[in-house]
Amino acid sequence: MTDIFNTAAVHASGLSANHPLAAVLSGRDDILVMTEQAHDAALTPDEPGGLSHGERAALCCRMARQNAETALADHFAGLMDAASSEIANPEFDGGADPRLAAILRHTDLVTSDAKSVVAGDIDALKGAGVSEDDIVRLSELIAFISYQIRLTIGLRLMGDAL
Repeated sequence: MTDIFNTAAVHASGLSANHPLAAVLSGRDDILVMTEQAHDAALTPDEPGGLSHGERAALCCRMARQNAETALADHFAGLMDAASSEIANPEFDGGADPRLAAILRHTDLVTSDAKSVVAGDIDALKGAGVSEDDIVRLSELIAFISYQIRLTIGLRLMGDAL
């Protein structure tokens, strides 16, 4: 059974089993357990396609840093491999690798201004050699980490209010 206080979102929020909010969280442990299962599926799927587990963790770390979520960024940094660590730096633009540059540009755009994403942004990924399957994988990863960041912030705010 998953200890909800060791899930990425709850741990990053700073809440613990002795916090006054613990009873409420324990009453909704199903959501937190499913969130952790989604975390594992998004970061370490059996079939990662063209986005390695290390790259996935680095992209999540990058997005957490862009949202000033240090604890989540630290969590994802711990899951990265050395080969992917540069990706986690929000200042890194992909260098000479057009595929990686397109992935980072798209990830940053969706992270900072999702409303402005247009079909041409998907075409740019395709033009850089990102397969349609990997575009779906990237979109799933971005959607999950966006949810996890908001969940962590919400938990922290509720915890601070008590």
